[in-house]
Amino acid sequence: MDVLAVPADRQKGWYLSLMAPNTKGPEFAWLDPSRLYCNSQALADCVKDLLSVFHSDPIDLVAGIDAMGFILGASIAATLGKGFLAIRKAGHLCVATENQNYTDYTGREKTMEVRLDVLKPGMKVLLVDQWIETGGTMRAAIQLVEKQGATVVGVAAVAIENTEGGKWIKENYKFSHCIPEDLQIQVDGKYMNILKSFNK
Repeated sequence: MDVLAVPADRQKGWYLSLMAPNTKGPEFAWLDPSRLYCNSQALADCVKDLLSVFHSDPIDLVAGIDAMGFILGASIAATLGKGFLAIRKAGHLCVATENQNYTDYTGREKTMEVRLDVLKPGMKVLLVDQWIETGGTMRAAIQLVEKQGATVVGVAAVAIENTEGGKWIKENYKFSHCIPEDLQIQVDGKYMNILKSFNK
């Protein structure tokens, strides 16, 4: 599908067909969802679908995870008319921070940080990332928010895989993602018929 094309019948999740498969080998993620952000209607529909679960929830702030969560998170914040907080990889913020160690989806040990001058006790935060595979990165972000007394209203991502960490998030927090239930098994198995399902 042409990256800028918009189908006449925009069924829920149609934009998933814009995601691009890995062509560079096993050291890269199996799929690149960021291609769908190039299509303004696809991005708008993705944001709308992610927010549908939270339409009645009070949200004070949207926080996105470095780096691809910045795109979705900022788009969601703008749609809601709320501010956006960047949760960064360690070493990028020049102000006082709270740090949290975690293991990412590749198995590497990393550290994430968030500034100390925004989150307050009782503040309601929606956490956003592009993709939740093992859940380690999102869990670290949750810990950073909760350490400062803020409340995680929910978690939003294009996809949440049914790994141990993904299931933990789904069991403990309100969540939204864009993968139809009948295609979840393909996401969990990391194969590409998901894209063909929307290109018929």
